Amino acid sequence: MIIARLIADPETLGDNLSLAMEMIEARDWEVAGAGMLESCEDVLELEVVEGNPAGIREILDQCFPDSDVLLSEGAIEVPNLFVSDMDSTMIGQECIDELADFAGLKDRIAAITERAMQGELDFESALRERVGLLKDLPESAITQCLDERIRPVPGARTLVSTLKARGCHTVLVTGGFHSFADPVAELLGFDRVVGNRLGLHDGVLTGGLVGGIVDSSVKKKVLLEETERLGGEVFSLATGDGANDIPMIEVASYGLAYRAKPKARAAADGWIDRGDLTAILSLLGVPRSEWVLAD
Repeated sequence: MIIARLIADPETLGDNLSLAMEMIEARDWEVAGAGMLESCEDVLELEVVEGNPAGIREILDQCFPDSDVLLSEGAIEVPNLFVSDMDSTMIGQECIDELADFAGLKDRIAAITERAMQGELDFESALRERVGLLKDLPESAITQCLDERIRPVPGARTLVSTLKARGCHTVLVTGGFHSFADPVAELLGFDRVVGNRLGLHDGVLTGGLVGGIVDSSVKKKVLLEETERLGGEVFSLATGDGANDIPMIEVASYGLAYRAKPKARAAADGWIDRGDLTAILSLLGVPRSEWVLAD
């Protein structure tokens, strides 16, 4: 049984649902149920027998453009574990690009960032190249960048606070830097932070990194380690937007791509293209009356 939940334009929902059901049945799959969730009246749930997730996904993507979607091969549960990327997922910026602006290098570094997030460049070499370009930038630029430019995306604090209120363990894991991730995690309420460390000496950036690199393999490893640590039956949720988020998105119970690059979106169990991060709560079936409003 494939469970598909989606949030779409209510004005076109009925016509698009009819088309989707016709396309599903044309593949000799059975729609066992279709209706709005009692707990979240803006969420449509479909139950499809004998279908496959890739096929259902293709149909929904075609019939419901600009929608928020989650697919599962079983009942959808509120997760015990939430692991999220930071840049362009929990916050609306790419920290290294904003920091680069203080060195007059934003366009140059942002171009490298974009190619890395699209999966066109090796993540580690792209990261080291960008950090190297920031050599001799004063540490004070980090504080100024945080104060002036780094902001959570809409719904971020409500999502984290509501999941935590339901006993979910939350981890912020980023290919960015602790200098940004630690204050962001404190603001949003994450339980744990995993990130890279910028080299600093005498109040300036050295152009290097301290310790190992947090890349896609580390993100996946963190999710699997936390799943094992929690023990028992663990439902995990992972969110991200770029190519280096794909491995953790793929191994999570529910991998959701938030306003994501094409490769990350294609690898996920669903996507948030229409709403803010609170759409995840609706797709999980958490009633609005139970949200911990923090934004």
